[in-house]
Amino acid sequence: MIKKSLRLSSFIAVLATFSGCVTMKQFDEVQMTLDQTAEENRRLTLSNQDGEIERRELAGRVEVLENSNAALVDDTTRLGRALAVALEDVQRLEDLNDVLTSESSARMAAINEENRALLEELSKNRAELQAQEDDLLQLNADLNQREAELAERSQRIEELEGLLASRDAAAEALRAQLAQALLGFADKGLTVEQRNGKVYVSLEAQLLFPSGSTAINADGKQALQDLAQVVSSQSNLEIIVEGHTDTDQLRSGAIPRNNWELSVLRSTAVVEILTGSGVAPEALSAAGRSEYHPVDPDDKARNRRIEIVLAPNLDALFDIIRAE
Repeated sequence: MIKKSLRLSSFIAVLATFSGCVTMKQFDEVQMTLDQTAEENRRLTLSNQDGEIERRELAGRVEVLENSNAALVDDTTRLGRALAVALEDVQRLEDLNDVLTSESSARMAAINEENRALLEELSKNRAELQAQEDDLLQLNADLNQREAELAERSQRIEELEGLLASRDAAAEALRAQLAQALLGFADKGLTVEQRNGKVYVSLEAQLLFPSGSTAINADGKQALQDLAQVVSSQSNLEIIVEGHTDTDQLRSGAIPRNNWELSVLRSTAVVEILTGSGVAPEALSAAGRSEYHPVDPDDKARNRRIEIVLAPNLDALFDIIRAE
């Protein structure tokens, strides 16, 4: 633009030189145009200088920006590579997490199943323990009951032993009294024994009866009266009179007709003497044993006998036994 203005000014000056007929007005106009052109040229020159300066500044800025851009490109490339590595790491972590999650789920399922089995076993063990505890409580209750029953039985046994001891002592005392009272008949076939709490007075038939007879003779009657005197003073006695015969068969058309009748009639004859001598009838009973309870199979005289069995009344003893 500036070069164009200079060329234009030179052209006008040359034109003015060669045309001598130019007026002052035209010259002034040309001069004014030149001045304006010079001013414009100066202004443009300054503007051009400013533009150059601005261009250089812009060029510097562009260079800085280009350098910055290059650095940013390098950073972006580096960050891109780092991002790619990070993404690969993230993917590996996600894959690993998936594997661990799968394994963890399987492990948790196994643990849950194991816990469920353990809980079932624990519940079963608790139920068994409760049942055992219930059984133990029941056993303890049964044991306490049995201990109480045992204590009660022990007490009853002590009472029984006391009664048996008293019975034996009473039987022994009665035997001694009878033995003393019947001492005069000891050599006539009369014996007094104490066995198992009972007193057995055995009188051979020859002391009481003539052969085959049921009538009691004088010595026998005296012996029975002496026995009755001792027995009638006793209380709570049960007296059994048993008649025994030998094996010789008695055959008669009159009574007694056989050994059964003979043994029974002889025992009832003894009972009549005893009741007539003061023995309470309710304490007495008669029995015939015939020949079937011998004391000596080889001695018929001993087998023909009357046995008077005196036993204490065992009602108290039986009451204790029944209480069992």
